[in-house]
Amino acid sequence: MPLTLYNSLTRRESPFEPIEPGKVRMYCCGVTVYDYCHVGHARAYIVWDMVRRYLMWRGYDVRYVQNFTDIDDKILNRARETNSTMEAVAERFIEEYFADMDKLNILRADEYPRATHTMDGIKRLIHELENKGYAYASGGDVYYNVRQFPDYGKLSGRKLEEMQAGASGRLETAEIEAQKKQDSSDFALWKSAKPGEPAWDSSWGKGRPGWHIECSAMVRDCLGETIDIHCGGSDLTFPHHENEIAQSEAATGKSLANYWMHNAFVTVNGKKMSKSLHNFITIRDLLDGNWSGDTALEESEKSKAVEPMAVRLFVFMAQYRSQIDFTEEAIASAKNGWHTLKEGLLFGSQHGSKLGWDVEKIDKLTEENNTLVQQFQAAMDNDFNTPAALTVLFELAKELGKESNVLVHQGKTEISPELLQQKWVALVTLAGVLGLEVQPESDSNDAAGGLSDGEIEAMIQQRKDARKAKNFADGDRIRNELKDRGITLIDQKDGTTIWHRS
Repeated sequence: MPLTLYNSLTRRESPFEPIEPGKVRMYCCGVTVYDYCHVGHARAYIVWDMVRRYLMWRGYDVRYVQNFTDIDDKILNRARETNSTMEAVAERFIEEYFADMDKLNILRADEYPRATHTMDGIKRLIHELENKGYAYASGGDVYYNVRQFPDYGKLSGRKLEEMQAGASGRLETAEIEAQKKQDSSDFALWKSAKPGEPAWDSSWGKGRPGWHIECSAMVRDCLGETIDIHCGGSDLTFPHHENEIAQSEAATGKSLANYWMHNAFVTVNGKKMSKSLHNFITIRDLLDGNWSGDTALEESEKSKAVEPMAVRLFVFMAQYRSQIDFTEEAIASAKNGWHTLKEGLLFGSQHGSKLGWDVEKIDKLTEENNTLVQQFQAAMDNDFNTPAALTVLFELAKELGKESNVLVHQGKTEISPELLQQKWVALVTLAGVLGLEVQPESDSNDAAGGLSDGEIEAMIQQRKDARKAKNFADGDRIRNELKDRGITLIDQKDGTTIWHRS
């Protein structure tokens, strides 16, 4: 079964066929760096991280580029509010972006171009549009002549007569625009300098670029004139992506992207997230527990800190084109689901040595897992149907969790170590495709205080020797020390002791 994608441009699903066999050029619209990222950003960048990971798992060589918008009215306003500079504000929130995304296990892009580092490419592109009759200078500004591009509106499906000027919220006031524009639908490619604001030299005078032209230039500079996948949030479809198409395709005469992909919104308790509604949740507040959901719940019932992998799982519980509602119940479900998956993922570190595994030499999935892999791949090939893909992970995790309990309480299992290892490898591998990963050293009080399996076994032997010598106080001390470090001991009737990390 081929990988099929929903293309926002054609409004239908179609088989994915890259421009160059085996290689994918992918561009993701990044953040405007003036504030902390919120749960809507979390969904977007987790989704595109998943798409990238899956393409890589399918054998594609993926070049993934994601920009930073580091010159914008919002950044300048924040700089004025904080008595800072545009550069300082941008640098600060770029660092904060990486801090948040690293916690969510989002792979770093191959390149992070910035608008302020792409000025030559931006000005060159504007000149090309001007020379071809798609742009005009007016009062120190340069505007794109929308009516010169016959295909304008093909991505969003909007008719030109229905569009309103200033839809991006990033243009000058309507009164000033009306004096400079030839048509109310035209949008700015270059803005003349305002007193006290950063500006760059150009043939039109000092100024700075418009928002849309930045991405067109960065795509071309980093990936070429036509790319395979251009992605971003559904809120960017119009005007941003529509304007990117108009700019790039007018300049090159070629398609900007063969596949346009957009993720749907995140709502909070059924409402659009906004600061005015006091339901604006940043990623760090969510991870740190400094948030509350349904105000009707008692304080003791409110969720606190949410593990990063539970956030990823929350995102994957809905297909990326479906709206997802952030509620206490949904987050609780994601937390419970992650607990199940984590227990399965930790099976190898908890029981592998006892079962005779060499967990350091796990190379690939075995033939016995073909059916599960095929189910997983079929779900993901169907326009990244992560809810269906998760059913495979939960099936494996629940079975491993059941056998973990059997091993803890009975010391042995009826299932062969080889089959358990195959199931565990399948779970770890497929979960990794979704970026759902757990490190044993981060679990259970830092992996039982940093104790290895061998050290734990040695302490159990010391306790056994102490009890044999009737030094019960010393034996209790060792047991309590292990308990404090996250290790539970279970003494068997035959005199043996089994243990597990709690």
